[in-house]
Amino acid sequence: MPTTNKDPLFRLIKSLSKPEKRHFRLYVNRTMGDQERKFIVLFDLLDKQEAYDHEQLLKKLPGKTTKSKLSNLKRHLLKQLLTSLRLTYINKLIDIEIREQLDFARILYSKGLYMESLRLLERIKDTANEHHQDILHLEIIEFQKLIESRHITRSRQVERKMERLLEESTLRSRVTQTASEMVNLYIQIHGYYIVHGFAYSPEQVEELNQAWRKMQPDHHHNRFSDTFFEKTHRYQSYLWYRYIQLDFAGALSHALEWVMLFEVHQLMKYKDPDLYLRSLYYLLTLLYLTDDTGQYYKYLEQLNNYVEEVEEQLNPNSQHVRFVYQNLSNLNYYFLTKDYEQAHQFSEKVYDSLSKHRDLMDDHRILLFHYKFAAAAFAHGKYEIALERLHPILHQGDKILRKDMEINARLLELLCLYESKAFDRMSYRLISFGRSVVKTKRATTLQLDTHKMLRALLQTYTEDNQTFLLLQLNSFREKAAQPRERMFLKYLNVIEWMESGSKT
Repeated sequence: MPTTNKDPLFRLIKSLSKPEKRHFRLYVNRTMGDQERKFIVLFDLLDKQEAYDHEQLLKKLPGKTTKSKLSNLKRHLLKQLLTSLRLTYINKLIDIEIREQLDFARILYSKGLYMESLRLLERIKDTANEHHQDILHLEIIEFQKLIESRHITRSRQVERKMERLLEESTLRSRVTQTASEMVNLYIQIHGYYIVHGFAYSPEQVEELNQAWRKMQPDHHHNRFSDTFFEKTHRYQSYLWYRYIQLDFAGALSHALEWVMLFEVHQLMKYKDPDLYLRSLYYLLTLLYLTDDTGQYYKYLEQLNNYVEEVEEQLNPNSQHVRFVYQNLSNLNYYFLTKDYEQAHQFSEKVYDSLSKHRDLMDDHRILLFHYKFAAAAFAHGKYEIALERLHPILHQGDKILRKDMEINARLLELLCLYESKAFDRMSYRLISFGRSVVKTKRATTLQLDTHKMLRALLQTYTEDNQTFLLLQLNSFREKAAQPRERMFLKYLNVIEWMESGSKT
């Protein structure tokens, strides 16, 4: 019977498009003899399987195939598939194209044709520079230097040619170093957020600042970042530094710098669509948190128009990235404009197509989608659907990346149970919330107040609910001005629910 779908070869084959499969078959028929093509039988068997089944492969492969032979056959098939895909993507991914030309230059050099190799290196160096391929650019220069150091090329007959090469080498080394340092900074500050979460108190802010200072690279060459990827990673780093402090306006300014960088370097929108989509998504998230509906609509249109323009050219990974960022951004727009009917209808469409992307999606993203689906259903009065959508979050345990999502999900569950008049179940879940969440000291003041309010509502007569909610509203509104509480309300607008309940 089927075992697991996590086999890397099986997942690769299932990710192939029809043109990629056709290209692979043509590649095999063109380059391999009949005796060398036994692995194509394995390819066909895996392509037909709905789920990876190791035992079935052993039974259906011709001849007596042992587990050891099957492993060797799979390794050979994987190598041939990747070789075929490399040929497919050679004109689609600029770094693969540059590497191919660099390989050609090395082959020419090994044949003793070092002048021809130098001319080829000079051509691809311009391509690498134009597409901001800093590491490959440095590798090309270093190969040029190797040839110049070992052979008489008469380059010095061209005025300042060697001096320019050495200056370029020094500059490119610094660019590469700084770009690497900026990536390190971004990974470190993002990791800090995953481990520590937001910095709420003065003590937490000071702890963050100390960690931030230690993360800073030692710019011994005193060179300010000015290449595309240096700036990209620097903007992301500062965005997260401000975001952790709940300084949404500050984070927004860095997100805008990041997006504007693509306006200066238009070519990079098409050479790195994943990064461009990511920049727009983070900008939209911060516009959502700052309630800027006008700007949100502007950049959402920019994202949707871009997707429409490039969707047919996106590779499978970029298609997945597009699915996540575009759908979350559109959902947030409906929440921002309080169009909950449209939010629910849209979320149900996304829910139906989520399974196609599940294998490529991190658990955190899947749970975030489920929370959005549940929030949309709740706001539209579909409480049973909301509870169903919350189920994966409520039963994830320690797998949840962010504690605030779990707390919000549990409070949303309580609100759904209250509206559904499932008071016995609600009473049990209130006790569970009190035992597990309150003790963690990770909940915000309004999250704790919401728990207390719901607990009190269970003890209040129906005719007194309006009065009770009205009395609570002023306290909630006063606390809502704090950044931490404002963020909670963006994901679970309890005040809006209380206002609605106090009028009925």
